[in-house]
Amino acid sequence: METAVTIGLDLGKSVFQVHGVDVGGTVVVQRRLTRSRLLHFFAKQPPCLVGMEACAAAHHWGRELQKLGHRVRLMPPSYVKPYVKRQKNDAADAEAICEAVTRPTMRFVEIKTCEQQGTLVLHRVRLMLMRQRVQLSNAIRGHMAEYGLVAPVGRNGLQRLIAILGNPDDDRVPEVARASLAPLVSQFGLVNGQVLENDRRVRASARSTELGCRLMEVPGVGPVLASAMVATVPNPTVFKSGRNLAAWIGLVPRQNSSGGKEKLGGITKQGDRYLRQLLVAGALAVIRYAQRHGTKRPWLVQLLARRTPKIAAVALANKMARMIWAMMMTGERYREPMVAAA
Repeated sequence: METAVTIGLDLGKSVFQVHGVDVGGTVVVQRRLTRSRLLHFFAKQPPCLVGMEACAAAHHWGRELQKLGHRVRLMPPSYVKPYVKRQKNDAADAEAICEAVTRPTMRFVEIKTCEQQGTLVLHRVRLMLMRQRVQLSNAIRGHMAEYGLVAPVGRNGLQRLIAILGNPDDDRVPEVARASLAPLVSQFGLVNGQVLENDRRVRASARSTELGCRLMEVPGVGPVLASAMVATVPNPTVFKSGRNLAAWIGLVPRQNSSGGKEKLGGITKQGDRYLRQLLVAGALAVIRYAQRHGTKRPWLVQLLARRTPKIAAVALANKMARMIWAMMMTGERYREPMVAAA
């Protein structure tokens, strides 16, 4: 029996599908494996190329298979889907993965270390806590508005409403409503404390690396974005240029060109949504500062003169992504653009 040189592995929670081919492309193995038998199966296989979709637990299995001597390649699921011939099932998915991983133009996802994944978990938890804080804040504001108690936007305004709820002598709120909203107030305080502790860890993560400290010198790049960028893009060489990184994040125009005519629309919004959100937020902060205090960057001044602030923020976010890639590749620090002489 021929030895498999390329194996497509379709991942699952409990059941895994294997599809292996030899040098000539002939199928030599097709079988289902349970979770407990997966590593035992690959331990018996000679070193080969293993392809997987970059989904849940893919980085864990990639690290485990690399320890056994195999070459592991992770691919975005959207790039594997065109290779599925007909109906979708585990066997067809494994066959498509085996076919896609051998394509010379296929794009692969870098396998992350446990430390990098730990930093990304920190960011995901932060995002979830912030959403819960906003949800609790809106709930308190909405219920208090039913009694005509409306506070200004911001945390100071919310604290006024919380102070009213904490005052039993204030008869503007019925006792039953006060008792019902007390758990929301308590939960808001708990979540707010967790958010502050999470932010402290994010700042420590950004300052713990030399690259993170250099990235925070870029206007609009704070500890959150610097930490997320370092953990998400561990190897910038996988991108040929800064524009490729911006395109991966989804900050380039969507194309619908044909017949030699270019038709460009809004941004693609593909790739990493979290990084795109942080980059646009940082760009908006730079634009607000420029509108209030001015800026010495002529490119930004000209852009704001002909585009709305939000469109300019997306363009600036694209430029920030390209600057970040250049700093990661060259090891240089951020330098302010020089104004050309008249």
